[in-house]
Amino acid sequence: MSENLDKSRVDEAGESESAASEQGLEGAVECSDETLPRKVKSDSLSSQRVGRPHSSPPRLVTVEELLETAKGVTNMALAHEIVVNGDFRINAVELAEGSLEKRVKEIVHKAFWDCLSVQLSEDPPTYDHAIKLVGEIKETLLSFLLPGHTRLRNQITEVLDLELIKQEAENGALDISKLAEFIVGMMGVLCAPARDEEVKALKDIKEIVPLFRAIFSVLDLMKVDMANFAISSIRPHLMQQSVEYERKKFQEVLARQPRKQREHKDSLDFVTQWLEEASNDLVTQKYKHALPAGGGAAGSGDAPLLTPASVQNYAYLKLLKWDHFQRPFPETHQKKTVLMDQSRFQELQLQLEQLAVLGAVLLVTFSTAASGISGHADFAEKLKTMVKILLADMHLPSFRLEDALTSIGEKVCLEMSSCLSLCGSSPFSVNKETVLKGQIQALASPDDPIRRIMESRILTFLETYLASGHQKVLPAVPGGLGPIQKELEEVAVKFVRLVNYNKMVFCPYYDAILSKLLLRS
Repeated sequence: MSENLDKSRVDEAGESESAASEQGLEGAVECSDETLPRKVKSDSLSSQRVGRPHSSPPRLVTVEELLETAKGVTNMALAHEIVVNGDFRINAVELAEGSLEKRVKEIVHKAFWDCLSVQLSEDPPTYDHAIKLVGEIKETLLSFLLPGHTRLRNQITEVLDLELIKQEAENGALDISKLAEFIVGMMGVLCAPARDEEVKALKDIKEIVPLFRAIFSVLDLMKVDMANFAISSIRPHLMQQSVEYERKKFQEVLARQPRKQREHKDSLDFVTQWLEEASNDLVTQKYKHALPAGGGAAGSGDAPLLTPASVQNYAYLKLLKWDHFQRPFPETHQKKTVLMDQSRFQELQLQLEQLAVLGAVLLVTFSTAASGISGHADFAEKLKTMVKILLADMHLPSFRLEDALTSIGEKVCLEMSSCLSLCGSSPFSVNKETVLKGQIQALASPDDPIRRIMESRILTFLETYLASGHQKVLPAVPGGLGPIQKELEEVAVKFVRLVNYNKMVFCPYYDAILSKLLLRS
């Protein structure tokens, strides 16, 4: 929705941003349960499982306590989603075709509008239902206004004065068409530019009942637009408060747990295990060749400096190599730290796996190609685009990397031969084609040396960027990653933003755990 909500036709629009910022974080989030995607709500409720039996019987929990806990988790997840996801939008509810809910809604609405039609067809007309609708429309239009929109508020209140309208109806002087014309005009002033066509179409409807029905339909869309406008307006201010808000909500949810559960490792079992593994890995360098060390370059062999920051950085890097099917994500039973971002970390992991294969294919190809071809920008970009398309479905369970790499090998050799021919160079020999296809096919194995080198360099780049703090300048890309630099930097920005925000929210809990772990190490 355009931030120019009133499109310069509202004189008081200049105060909209400041008024939106006055809406507190609590008010913006607490009343938004219904707008949160059902997946978030189901995750919030399904996460309320006890991880292991206790020696004493569990405390009985009331339904109100459960609902209050679920609400706290849901609100925290919603605030987190708004801040972290810049593309977060509220969408209008679309009921499934043929569903019972949709059929019931259609029946009830038809009965209501039929009743209105009958009332307006009487002689003299009865306006009871129509006046109630005008009252609802009035409240909706007023809800779109900000405190500074005094003139518009006065206009709506004056024209849609329900007491005056009732008196006119009783005296047979009510012109319902004139009211509808004013309503449509006011909707045109308040709507987003994207709704101009829908509002314009209302002016072509001459029958009162179809017009009111269409008005309510467009108003429902405008409500969604207004909600998204409010979200975009408060996001900068929400960012400033959300860290404290999420931490507060997390502590509230933590405090609501049964006493036995709270006393058991502070109910942060998986988080503790996650951080402990990262600390141990840094000490032993168990995964030295798979992940870069916390304080130095991968494979440097330098003893890592065990600080809370280095352990946390290493722990977050481990999430990019996480086995989501075999291991639980760092979380607690009813509380969440990085669990709220599991899908995002998983998406980043899949993107990096695809980039590692893409980079390895390009590295092998350009190493085999003649120097004139490998330096040809158009050829390199065309080759990268082709390989990206063939790897686009790598995240799907049905995707077979071996088959895709076979196709990639064939197409790469065809492109190489074509480019050599255009450049007037010697044709690509059959022996070189066989070697290149074999090297590309070998990348299907996660243990392939070239693929592992690409993964190690990618993670080194991410670790360096993460360790640089909040600097906006990206570090230099390691050798061999040049062809995928653009894609890698995009992923790196998302990853670092996600990690830094998560660390700001939960650093007191992580620091408390790490202070104990580092004392023992």
